Amino acid sequence: MSWWQTDHTHDAGARSWVPGADGHPDFPVQNLPLGLFSDGDSGPRAGIAIGNHVLDLAGLIDSGLLPELDHLSDFTRERLNELLALGAEVRRALRHGLFALLTDARHQPAIQPFLVPMELAELHLPCEVGDYTDFYAGIHHATAVGKLFRPDNPLLPNYRHVPIGYHGRASSVVLTGTPVKRPQGQLPGADGPRFGPTERLDLELELGVWIGPGNSMGSPIPLATANEHVAGFCLLNDWSARDVQAWEYQPLGPFLAKNFQTTVSPWIVTPEALAPFRGPAFARGADEPQPLPYLADADDAAHGGLALELGVWLQTRAMREAGLPEVRLSAGTAGALYWTVQQMVAHHTVGGCPLMAGDLFGTGTVSGETAGSEGSLLEMTHGGKQPITLPTGETRTFLQDGDCLRISARAVRDGFAPIGFGDCSGEIIG
Repeated sequence: MSWWQTDHTHDAGARSWVPGADGHPDFPVQNLPLGLFSDGDSGPRAGIAIGNHVLDLAGLIDSGLLPELDHLSDFTRERLNELLALGAEVRRALRHGLFALLTDARHQPAIQPFLVPMELAELHLPCEVGDYTDFYAGIHHATAVGKLFRPDNPLLPNYRHVPIGYHGRASSVVLTGTPVKRPQGQLPGADGPRFGPTERLDLELELGVWIGPGNSMGSPIPLATANEHVAGFCLLNDWSARDVQAWEYQPLGPFLAKNFQTTVSPWIVTPEALAPFRGPAFARGADEPQPLPYLADADDAAHGGLALELGVWLQTRAMREAGLPEVRLSAGTAGALYWTVQQMVAHHTVGGCPLMAGDLFGTGTVSGETAGSEGSLLEMTHGGKQPITLPTGETRTFLQDGDCLRISARAVRDGFAPIGFGDCSGEIIG
């Protein structure tokens, strides 16, 4: 079965006996994302999001309710690295088995004890992150930011030839809801640098990519099989200190401006769940260079893109105190990614770099070409020159203490049940 093909688990008419699952904005039975949770005195273990519940996958397997998957018992506790390493065949078997249990009411008495209300579950970072690489695949973001930093040369010539990325800091990858402490660093000034807390704290709306099976050192992953190494997707906010970045980014790129915190959503949305939402990769113009052979594949060009609706949401402290809901700042789509995730995998390994299960990629900020589809405040405010006015009358150029920032993604396509990614948010503290 090809990685973009759909099956009975994608049927929009499928119904689950789990209360609240049908029509859930993020977690209907057509999604079934993986996560790591604990409750009460039980340690972290694998779970599945279904409606407003977490299905205790580890307990389900240990109890023999998925007999064909008994061998997974050793891979469902403490972390999900080893489970992701088993690859697509195991994920597909797991998906099919769970779908059968959750759509047939005859299984309800046996499965019900393994459902934990979401509000009673403590979610954890699903994997031990060995390495984190952040790409720069959003071409409209790259162009807009380039105009701010290099007005005469916004998009460097190599951008259309090579998936640009940098090595991020795995130790500062955290789960949604973790407060964002305003970082300090060297800030540019008229008379040289000064030291202090960033005054231009920003978000970056990105997709996160969890790596499944790895590769051995010196063995590149061909683009044609790169999909086999992608275990799933999440949301990722690569918080950025733009003033620190402006001072330090040359000659070697991001460092302190981006190593203080990266927030991810807790659920791993599998490639199998996203199969209905596949489509063509970014369409290059006739005057643009075609990818080099190791980055060119007909299947990837036809199915490497993702139909995702993206959003940026803000609630200030004053809005919370006034009982006002968050406001949407931006709405875009994942179609703005110039390079596919599979191309990122192929390029990352082409020199022989080994990937490991649980490694994390960021796609880079996903911004649209038009106003209102930006994935960062840097773009929305044109470098801080055009403040955003909020319902309270407050204005923002960059994030202030007390602001709660959330990013969102939802997969939507006619004829299929929409699925979501869950929460990815953080509150700024001083």
